[in-house]
Amino acid sequence: MTNRRAVFVCCDGLGRNWMRRETTPVLHEIAGRSLWCDDHHAVFPSVTRVSAASVATGCQPGRHGLHGNRMGLMEGGRVVVRDVGDPAFRDHMRRATGRTLHVPALAERVADAGGCVAFSNVSPGAAYFLDPDCHGHVYHRAGSYAPGGVRIEGADALSVSHDGAGDWTMSQRFCAEVLEQRRPAVALLWLADPDLTLHGVPLGSPAHGAALAGAERCVAEVVRAVGRLRAAGEDILLMIGSDHGQETIGESIDLDAWLTAHGLGDALAAGDVAVAGQGTAAVLYATDRGRGGLLDVLDEMRRMPWAANVVADEKGLAAHGFAARQGIVAAVNMARRDEPNAFGIPGRRYVVAEPGKAAAIGCGQHGGWGPDETRPFLMVDDGGRSCGAIGRVTSLTDIAPTIVRHLGLPVEGFDGAPLL
Repeated sequence: MTNRRAVFVCCDGLGRNWMRRETTPVLHEIAGRSLWCDDHHAVFPSVTRVSAASVATGCQPGRHGLHGNRMGLMEGGRVVVRDVGDPAFRDHMRRATGRTLHVPALAERVADAGGCVAFSNVSPGAAYFLDPDCHGHVYHRAGSYAPGGVRIEGADALSVSHDGAGDWTMSQRFCAEVLEQRRPAVALLWLADPDLTLHGVPLGSPAHGAALAGAERCVAEVVRAVGRLRAAGEDILLMIGSDHGQETIGESIDLDAWLTAHGLGDALAAGDVAVAGQGTAAVLYATDRGRGGLLDVLDEMRRMPWAANVVADEKGLAAHGFAARQGIVAAVNMARRDEPNAFGIPGRRYVVAEPGKAAAIGCGQHGGWGPDETRPFLMVDDGGRSCGAIGRVTSLTDIAPTIVRHLGLPVEGFDGAPLL
């Protein structure tokens, strides 16, 4: 048992390119007195649900097994693409694969060493994959759960709006109840903004600035609470970061329609080929029956102006932390054009069309391995013992092992490594 504690705050979608004195003064000041990760990277796909699993497990998607915001599952001999954000997705995943994640999450690792409490205001799937097998407490507006999956009801549940105001209400409760009263070994706070706002407004717009300010307000509340607890003698490791950045939507491409035009319409209808769009990327699936046909069109796909990269070999997928298994055939990173948006922010991306959902042209998106979407930020505040830039490449997978090391628990089974 350890008497140390760890806190991680995620400002969803806040890219490192916005960590400047004029845009995020609060975070800029905290970074100046913390250990700063100046070569910090997202995972692929650079989406929140996969990022949550990588933060919680310290592993790349190729090991933990969650493939994207949308994911193909082998069901009844065909590929069925499902939305990971759906609260019921974990049940679909268990039925199709026999499990959720392939490796333990933080909540499982600390279940007998002080426990884990997570508050999240993003999609249900992203929240629940912080602790997919219910070893700790997860609080979310779609349903809050105690260990064993016992539903938390009434005033004890988390009832907040899915916006910046909800982030603020959640942060206040997190500080007062979780940090100062319950005091678990691990406490996680995942904010919806600025990501939520950026999916509906241009990067660099006044609304973007307001979302950054709202996220900073929540971070400042946590920093004050941690400061009070440290003054009372507690040893608390505070990590503040994000999961990915954002880029601007330039044009939407219907990959299902393109594959149909190239002779794979019947395979798509039969579930022998499937597209799981990830915003600025896609994961392509196939059964054994459909694999050959899909592979046959990938060279033509590579010649399209909207496809920056089409990776289909095991080594190439592994280089992006991915794995050629469970029907995965290829990963597509959509192309980027350099022209700026209306607020002078450079870079416009092609995105993969989602069924029944119009692309918000000119607004923010992410999911691939573009230059801005893969540059989250991370700072480590260990009470003044460490500061300055860390001298190595870091990623989301380093967060869990850093927490586990601080708590004095075994550091094994991670893809990442402790930062302290």
